[in-house]
Amino acid sequence: MAATKDGDGTKPVAQRLLATATHLFAERGYDRTSVQEIVDAAGVTKGALYHYFGSKEDLLHEVYGRVLRLQQERLNHFADADAPVEQRLRDAAADVVVTTIENLDDTKIFFRSMHHLGPEKDKQVRAERRRYHERFRALIEEGQRSGVFAADVPADLVVDYHFGSVHHLGTWYREDGPLTPQQVADHLAGLLLRALRP
Repeated sequence: MAATKDGDGTKPVAQRLLATATHLFAERGYDRTSVQEIVDAAGVTKGALYHYFGSKEDLLHEVYGRVLRLQQERLNHFADADAPVEQRLRDAAADVVVTTIENLDDTKIFFRSMHHLGPEKDKQVRAERRRYHERFRALIEEGQRSGVFAADVPADLVVDYHFGSVHHLGTWYREDGPLTPQQVADHLAGLLLRALRP
């Protein structure tokens, strides 16, 4: 078997393993999916999995890590843009909704299964999420200092308010529902901005 091909043609082995693991974790649950089932479904050997990921736990860590890296990169783009703080926050608040919905399996798997991570990987993920939240909070604080946003509500509470909604998406959002990802994003970003008006 060619090391860089899958059944459809050209997906690299690491991506194929990750896609297969994501599908199986979402369908069966992390704890009910074996390494053997992952490699069988991906059409590779256990040696290939251990070459790229080291363990099933590494796969779980990467499922969420790739989404978080994408979101951090996009948040940095919005936060650094040459635009008023209200627009930058609106764009960032909407983007995290859209990217979460576009990667909903990954997000659901992670929140259902993060307790399976060992202490070191758990610490890494929490640090990565904290960095993201701190950058998001900095936008709120910038707007509060300049008088664009109300300063009477702690910025940490505003962050928790918005991300509580984001983390809840996996329990109710459906692709065949009445709202597109962008519509959900616009509504939630709008709610956040209205809550911050002085």
